[in-house]
Amino acid sequence: MGILPVSEQNVFFEGPLSGPWYSKHKTQLLGVLLAAASNFLISVSLSIQKCAHLRLACQTEPKPYYTSKLWWCGIILLGLGEVGNFTAYGFAPIALVAPLGCVSVIGTAVISVLFLKQTVRAADILGGTLAVAGTYLLVTFAPNVPQELTARRVQNNLVSWPFLVYVILEIITFCILLYFYKRKAVKHIMILLMMVALLASLTVIAVKAVASMITLSVKGKMQLTYPVFYIMLILMATSCVFQVKFLNQAMHLYEATAVVPINFMLFTTSAIVSGVIFYQEFQSAALLSAFMFLFGCLLSFLGVFVIARNKKEEHLQVPYIDCGRIPGQKLTGKIQPDSYSSCYGTLNNEDDSVKTQS
Repeated sequence: MGILPVSEQNVFFEGPLSGPWYSKHKTQLLGVLLAAASNFLISVSLSIQKCAHLRLACQTEPKPYYTSKLWWCGIILLGLGEVGNFTAYGFAPIALVAPLGCVSVIGTAVISVLFLKQTVRAADILGGTLAVAGTYLLVTFAPNVPQELTARRVQNNLVSWPFLVYVILEIITFCILLYFYKRKAVKHIMILLMMVALLASLTVIAVKAVASMITLSVKGKMQLTYPVFYIMLILMATSCVFQVKFLNQAMHLYEATAVVPINFMLFTTSAIVSGVIFYQEFQSAALLSAFMFLFGCLLSFLGVFVIARNKKEEHLQVPYIDCGRIPGQKLTGKIQPDSYSSCYGTLNNEDDSVKTQS
């Protein structure tokens, strides 16, 4: 009996995580696992911070939130999650890492039910199922692009005509939105979140460039001596600062149930478009793979929207001022400003106050 050739021997041992498939996708698989774990860690950190706020609110003598060890634990986990997300861009395409933000939404919903004792809704189950199915399609049909992103390649992409046209259109659109926001005082949720998405497209481009150059430098191919590394580092920091500013403005004016799904949809769309234009991530992808990937994005958007839809905001209970506890007073009514009218406490209008004084 002769010895089988090496190519025929590998056929018997080839599996989903071995052989040519694993060798081709192992770097991308590492980025996927890192991004999913980081987004789940972010959902855990947000739930821990919420739990800390609720505990402080129940105390007889409320203390500042930054004195709580539990709150600081959540902040540390949040930082670790963001670092993990940053690192994932060095191993996987933007089009794959950005949509995995839905893992954070799913994780938050699950943790809220298990540990914060919130009720399970049918919308949570349906939305989670849609998001999981969309995530599976995203991972399966994501573009497989080379990850050797050197500083010279970043320099060439910065001066390519598709990216220059894209940046010019983005700057014009951002200036128009900023004009309505500043001059016309139009603070509609779509204007705010569209500015966040435009800034986020630059952020993900810079984050992937910086993360990839750092990864190559750690492997021994020094990239930190190129000026483009520091240009992308400054672009990343600047765009992040203004992105957080407009996102906080949206969270202040509107409920999180409206901000979260819209921001996720616009952010993911802008990130995918920027990855396609700057890094040509779908350049060699088949038409069916691109269609299934977009269908997975649509399922993820729909799942996040269903989870956040009609979800009631939880507000901390603010104690009323009770005049019945003041010595010498027999009033039992609560004096508290009504946010939906101009009256204060038991004084309904001006005539009643005049009659009381007379």
